[in-house]
Amino acid sequence: MGRHADPTAPARRPAPLVLIAAGVALLLVVGGLVWWVAGGSDPCDDPRTVAVTVTPEMGAVAEELLAEPLELDDDVCALAEVSTQQPLQTVGDLAVLEAGALPDVWVPDSSLWVSRAGGSLIETAGSMATSPVVLATSRDAVVSLGWGEEPPGWGEALAGEQPLAVPDLATSAEGLAALSAVRTALGADEDADNAVVQAVLAAQRGSTLSPADALTAGREGGADAPLVPISEQEVLATNRDAEDSALVAVYPSEGSPSLDYPVVRVGDADAAVDAVIGRLTSDTARTTALEAGFRDADGTTPAGSEDAGIRAEAPTAIPLDPAGVQSLLTRLSSLATPSRILAVFDVSTSMEAPVGDGTRATLARDAAKATLSLVPGNYALGLWVFAYQLEDGQDWTELVPTRELDADADGRPQREALSLQLDSIPGRLTPGGTGLYDTTLAAVRAARDDYDPTAVNSILVLTDGTNEDDAEGIGLDALLQTLRDEANPERPIKVIGVALGPDADLESLERIAEATNGAAYSAVDPADLQTVLFDALRQRG
Repeated sequence: MGRHADPTAPARRPAPLVLIAAGVALLLVVGGLVWWVAGGSDPCDDPRTVAVTVTPEMGAVAEELLAEPLELDDDVCALAEVSTQQPLQTVGDLAVLEAGALPDVWVPDSSLWVSRAGGSLIETAGSMATSPVVLATSRDAVVSLGWGEEPPGWGEALAGEQPLAVPDLATSAEGLAALSAVRTALGADEDADNAVVQAVLAAQRGSTLSPADALTAGREGGADAPLVPISEQEVLATNRDAEDSALVAVYPSEGSPSLDYPVVRVGDADAAVDAVIGRLTSDTARTTALEAGFRDADGTTPAGSEDAGIRAEAPTAIPLDPAGVQSLLTRLSSLATPSRILAVFDVSTSMEAPVGDGTRATLARDAAKATLSLVPGNYALGLWVFAYQLEDGQDWTELVPTRELDADADGRPQREALSLQLDSIPGRLTPGGTGLYDTTLAAVRAARDDYDPTAVNSILVLTDGTNEDDAEGIGLDALLQTLRDEANPERPIKVIGVALGPDADLESLERIAEATNGAAYSAVDPADLQTVLFDALRQRG
């Protein structure tokens, strides 16, 4: 039996001295390991921090891969700080923020965003994973539609009778990829463009469910469950977290475009950045992504795919042309009802409160500018600022009249005029309180006088405080009653309130929003503000 002991021989008990010696040796080994981990051979005497921003669904994968320092040379290491952000927001940041405020490494869900960001600051250095774009719905719907044996084409699926829950095309790579697939599959000609328009109009006429609600309907089953263009990984992840889910992925017959999760270097090359990029594009990263439900570049089946609503083999790849997708987005934007928004920003002294490397005022400025860079040109925006008795006993001042962003504003585009005035906000802070209620009423009246029947008309009020003008101005109850009394069904104006920081009066903003069919948001965490502004500007009637 060679080196193996006789299994029939009785076991021998080691001598006590042998046991003691083994114990001492074990203690020495463990002690040495503890000493090494505690700093006896610490590779991080000179850590280099690398800021990494990833799309939300890739956050857990990136955090796992970058949890430990990455050794470089000469006792130097790279320490990654991972944060998640919607790709559209990062595109906005790349357009307006200084280099020091940008991530060193960016992982969006699709190269479509890299193309949209453009510029010499960014360079794609690999890919973390892929995930095909599919149509999610219920098993009952697949059976009812006869797609079990013969899947539909993209055009048939999106222009049929089944309800659609298409994500916001301005923010969703999946939605754009699905519509681009319709166009590509049908020949990318005029008939294909008409099919895309038909699909979008069908979505607008049909289900009012959000994609999240539609996924819930798919999980719960039923033949009327909507179709939702999402990534295959989201189907798998949804089913992993749900018991007895009926959600399945439909793979159209022509194949599918894929999200490709590019790893993008932002700025100049650096050893620490290169180490992080190397980790995110390594074989370990590939394995970790497969375990999280993604595929690799070869289409390898994700881990845990059995009974998860997806199929093992990858669909035929439909390539995405970034230029064609951008052209499609421009074409589709003409179908959407534009917004007409009067933005009203608080400039009371409380906006000087420090936040991160700046103040609430600079945070509001940067978030607004990043948002502004992405709003379509047929949106109309104006800008007021307010405090307490800001000018001639009045709490508000108009900085830019409301015009379409592509319109001429005294010799420059409206978008540029707004950007310049947003830059001035930190220098406009004024002593005194916050004249919130009087300003809100005045803004609603001004917007009603300036009403555009072809647009969604609203007021966006951003404040970090509470109304401090009760003695001389209107009170909350009177404001709410006046808003209701003056409401004109032919000229509806809704108020969107943004409460910035922990001291803002979110409750009052919620009551004002309720009275005007608007919405109220809280941005206590500075990182929330840009997300809130994006969502607020997309509020529809």
